[in-house]
Amino acid sequence: MEVEQILRMNGGEGENSYANNSPTQKEAILKAKPLLEKSLNELFCNGFPDCIRFADLGCSSGPNALLPTWEAIDSLDKICHRLNRKPPVLHSFLNDLPGSDFNTVFKSLPSFYERLRTEKGHEFGSCFVAASPGSFYTRLFPPNFLDLVYSSYALHWLSRMPKGQGNESDVHKAYLNQFESDFSTFLKFRSEELKPQGRMVLTLLYNDNFHATPGEPMLMVLKDMISEGLVEESKVKSFEDFPLYRASIDEVKQIVKREGSFDIQALETFNVSWLVGFVKGVDNKGSDKYARGKYVTKHVRAVGESFLTNLFDDATVEEVYRRFATKVTDEILDKGRGAYASLLISLVKK
Repeated sequence: MEVEQILRMNGGEGENSYANNSPTQKEAILKAKPLLEKSLNELFCNGFPDCIRFADLGCSSGPNALLPTWEAIDSLDKICHRLNRKPPVLHSFLNDLPGSDFNTVFKSLPSFYERLRTEKGHEFGSCFVAASPGSFYTRLFPPNFLDLVYSSYALHWLSRMPKGQGNESDVHKAYLNQFESDFSTFLKFRSEELKPQGRMVLTLLYNDNFHATPGEPMLMVLKDMISEGLVEESKVKSFEDFPLYRASIDEVKQIVKREGSFDIQALETFNVSWLVGFVKGVDNKGSDKYARGKYVTKHVRAVGESFLTNLFDDATVEEVYRRFATKVTDEILDKGRGAYASLLISLVKK
C-alpha cells in the first residue's frame, strides 16, 4: 500500500474529524513556541529582512493547521516591539499530503485574517498564506527560498511501510533503516530550500522506553479479534507494518550528524498526555469507567481511521474502536503510559 494514498487525517468538522479531535497536537505546538520565537529572533536580527518565508510541513487540517503561523506572527510582533522595528511580511506555506483537507483550512482563512486585523491591527506587516501540497520527503520549494521550516508531529511518519521480517531485531532494523533514509532525505531537501543560516524547528515522537503509542493497544484488540475469528490474520499483518517509527534521541542526533547539512542548536524533550483537554464531569458523564478511553479513542480515530477503513468494512471498524476504548483504559491509561514522548529540536543550516 502507498502511504500517501491511505494516510490522512479525518477531514471536515464532524464528530470524528481531526479538526475537533486534536488537542494533543495543539499542546505540542504550544510547547514549541519558545524555541520558535528564539529561531525567529535570530533570523530577524540577522539583517532585519522585509519578508520572512515560513513553511509548516505536515500541517494537517482544522484549527491547528494555522496555529504555527499565528505563533510565528505573535513571536515576530513581540520581537519587533522590543526592537522598535517594523514587522516583516510573513509568507506562510502550509504543506501536507494531497489527500489532506485543505478546503477546511482555507475556509477558516477569513476569520484568521480578521483576528489578525483585530488583535494586531496595522502594527503587524502583511501575512500571506498559501498551500504547498506534496510529500515532505520530496523537494517542495525553489533553492535558497525559505527562512524557517517548522514541523510538528509529522516526521515520525515514514514514506513507506518497511517490510521487516524475522525476529524483533530484524524488524526494528528495517524500521530504523527506513527512518534514517526518510529523515536524511528530509534534511537534504530542506538544506537546499533554506537560505544560508536558515532555521528549522521540529517536533516528533521519540522512544523513551516507557510511554506507549496508540498502536500498542490497537494491536492487542486486533489480535483478540483474530482469536475470535472476527478478522483475518493477513489483514492484521498489514496493520503490524504501520508506517510510524519512534527514534531514540541518539538515533536522531546521529542522522543529523551523518547527513551533515545542519547543526543542532537545541534539543528538548517533553510529554503530552493523551488526556489533554479531558474534563471530569463533562467528558465522563455518569460513572463510566471507560470515559477516558472513549475520549482517547476519538482522537486516535481522527488520525488513524483511514488506515483501518482500507483494511476492514465499516462494521468491523466500529467494533475495533469500541474495544479499543476498553483496552486503552485497562492496559495503558491505568498504568500511566498514556502520553506522547516528544522530541523538540532546533537546527540551523551550515
